[in-house]
Amino acid sequence: MRVLGVNSVFHDPSAALVVDGECVAAAEEERFSRRKHGKRPVPFSAWEMPELAARWCLEQAGISAAELDAVAFSYDPALAEIPADDVRAGTWEGMRTLYAQEAPNFLRTALPGLDPGIARFVPHHLSHAASAYLAGPYRSCSVLVLDGRGERASHLAGRCVEGELEVLAAQELPHSLGLLYEEVTDHLGFLRSSDEYKVMAMASYGSPRFLGRLREAVRATPDGGFVVEALDLQSLAPRIRPGEGWRAEHADLAASVQRRLEEVLLDLVRWLHDRTGDRRLAMAGGVALNCVANSRLAEEGPFEQIWVQPAAGDAGTAMGAALQVARDLDEPVRPMRTPALGRGWDDDELARRLRTAAVAFERPADLGDAVAEIIAGDGVVAWFQGRSEWGPRALGHRSLLANAGRADNLQRLNDIKGREQFRPVAPMVLLERAAAIFDGPLPSPHMLFTHRVRSGWRDRIPAVVHVDGTARAQTVDRAEEPLVAHLLDCMERRTGVPVVVNTSLNTAGRPMVDDPRDALECFGSAPVDALAIGPFLVRRHHRNGNGSRPR
Repeated sequence: MRVLGVNSVFHDPSAALVVDGECVAAAEEERFSRRKHGKRPVPFSAWEMPELAARWCLEQAGISAAELDAVAFSYDPALAEIPADDVRAGTWEGMRTLYAQEAPNFLRTALPGLDPGIARFVPHHLSHAASAYLAGPYRSCSVLVLDGRGERASHLAGRCVEGELEVLAAQELPHSLGLLYEEVTDHLGFLRSSDEYKVMAMASYGSPRFLGRLREAVRATPDGGFVVEALDLQSLAPRIRPGEGWRAEHADLAASVQRRLEEVLLDLVRWLHDRTGDRRLAMAGGVALNCVANSRLAEEGPFEQIWVQPAAGDAGTAMGAALQVARDLDEPVRPMRTPALGRGWDDDELARRLRTAAVAFERPADLGDAVAEIIAGDGVVAWFQGRSEWGPRALGHRSLLANAGRADNLQRLNDIKGREQFRPVAPMVLLERAAAIFDGPLPSPHMLFTHRVRSGWRDRIPAVVHVDGTARAQTVDRAEEPLVAHLLDCMERRTGVPVVVNTSLNTAGRPMVDDPRDALECFGSAPVDALAIGPFLVRRHHRNGNGSRPR
């Protein structure tokens, strides 16, 4: 059974391929088009398909479009209920519905030989849910989905038993926690539907002094849903205009909406647990990328274990839709084994790319130790290894690495990437050492929880300690990431600290590096000391006084 999953109606278009019940390839369109979030700067430009990502998924598996058994779209136009007049008038809702109906024909132009008759439409929130309960590690669990919107709703709560989902609650629009957070994101001068994580970071600098107003307007309901009433954000803090900086009241607004989100999520998971009695919870939807809220659910909520889909945003619905359709077609499906589902290159191809770029490179006998030497000497290393990650987090395959023991590396990395200085960078730590350094949900392989840095370590790894004393740690399991684990071993031998800074390999406004050419372009334009690409190491050669490079 071969099922191609497609997400395209909303943001972050993506494709995923499930073969014989296992996801073998998954990627976002932005990694190929190099357009951040994969879409033109038009709200929900639904006509744009993940053509490049879909084509690559098929190439990766060595199959043609004609060999597919089904194409699963993570949107069901039948649920949207858009009047025909709206479709003909070209409203955004009408265009989305018309697009979804025509999507198989649109995709056929990119995938010759595709039969539009094999298209299957999977409801948006069911696609999110399936990306958690079918791709996740639990055969039976409670399921929670929260995002901005689907066809008609913004939330789903249910229970999965041996792969079968029972929906227990769903919140209809216009009430949406995700859209509220987007509205605040836009009010604070950031991009809605993409920059919510900046609000989460800013919240740590503020006090939730507007919490009373938010509690009046945003509250859980006895049926497992919630109410989000209109808020006059301008009366709380003035809108940040382009070119303006943020002030205390803006951080207070961020802190207030973040705190209220956490409180309502706790109400929702308690309601869900009361009805299921499960020990485990699987989560997806864009709100599930809020690692601060996830940690509060883990520590104060009723579930003993929580798993979050690494691509919890809309990109992940491509995987969920494909897995759901495969299961509906009686194919036994298996959990995802790794988030490393994107493109990768063998050593010979990487060497050929380096020679084509005419850069000097070496092949160290011990790459991990050579990189550790550079980092321990306060160098910054671009790290390009294996297949690229599925989801928005760099997990040791497309990363910028630096010394966590140097406090000024936070500002340095934000300068390199062109980011706001209030944003933190994350630590990468050996799994067996994590509990001695970080207090919070462990293991944490996908950077989806925050952790309190233990007092004895705050001064030892200051670059990764946020203003509130926390860090979004990634734990590294030796069995799953042996090369990264070896690098961390080498760092500990050299510095006494089994931690490095890990942030995504990209610069402001650009998608994460994916192709070797992207890596070389980023290395060539950013003040980075070395590029570790496969087994090869490219070092930065500083210019001589006369401006020429040493030979």
